[in-house]
Amino acid sequence: MQRLDIAALQEIARELRLDIIRMLTEAGSGHPGGSLSAIDMITCLYFSHLRHRPEEPNWPDRDRFILSKGHGVPAVYAVLAKCGYFPKEKLMTLRKLESPLQGHPDRVRLPGIEASTGSLGQGLSIALGMALASKIDGNRFHVYCMIGDGEAQAGQIWEALMAAPHLHVDTLTVMLDYNKGQIDGPTNQIMNLEPIVDKLRAFNWHVEEIDGHNYPQILSALDRCRGIRNKPTFIVAHTIKGRGVSFMEHVIDWHGKAPTPAECEKALADIRAMKY
Repeated sequence: MQRLDIAALQEIARELRLDIIRMLTEAGSGHPGGSLSAIDMITCLYFSHLRHRPEEPNWPDRDRFILSKGHGVPAVYAVLAKCGYFPKEKLMTLRKLESPLQGHPDRVRLPGIEASTGSLGQGLSIALGMALASKIDGNRFHVYCMIGDGEAQAGQIWEALMAAPHLHVDTLTVMLDYNKGQIDGPTNQIMNLEPIVDKLRAFNWHVEEIDGHNYPQILSALDRCRGIRNKPTFIVAHTIKGRGVSFMEHVIDWHGKAPTPAECEKALADIRAMKY
């Protein structure tokens, strides 16, 4: 895959943010906060790092990306449309009857989706299984999995976090979208993850801690993780819920509701004026 420069990646992310807001407004429901916090990392992954072929979605040697926090899937839909997996016009069918773009990813109905997710905690187990298969078969592909911070409170996540280093699975990179908010409130008040980096290192993971909106940091962390051998890798990415829209940033209410048409116009203006 051709690597784009940082300015080009940031302009793509701006376009994708606009798409996210438009499709959620059209749908009248969805999750803007976690989609906007994750989009910079997903943009860097797909447009500078991931080995994939949109014209051949089932290419056996493609890298895999699993969005375990399935409710953030508008970010992935926007990326897949930009890559050419399906026509961009289809984004406006989000959450409509018969659309392949449902509120959570559906692997059966949409090319480019690697796993149907949404039951929080399960996507990482799927990714671990895929990564183990890749290692057993001779490291043909790398598996990336994004989890949410509310999701990281789930017991199944910690079973996978113990299993991956035990099995020396170095074909797996986990990205934590650490926006500090979940549907019921601030993450540290619901079930505090800290000290998350120390916990992961104690489990024998290679850990990178970055600003999830800083492109040089994201790209460098992805490069370093790809080069680590004999242990899995984990990127703790500090992010801002609703990043790019002034009235959504850090506001828990925007975890799972769509903007009104008037709010949409304000959000689009904010994103167009957004500075990286």
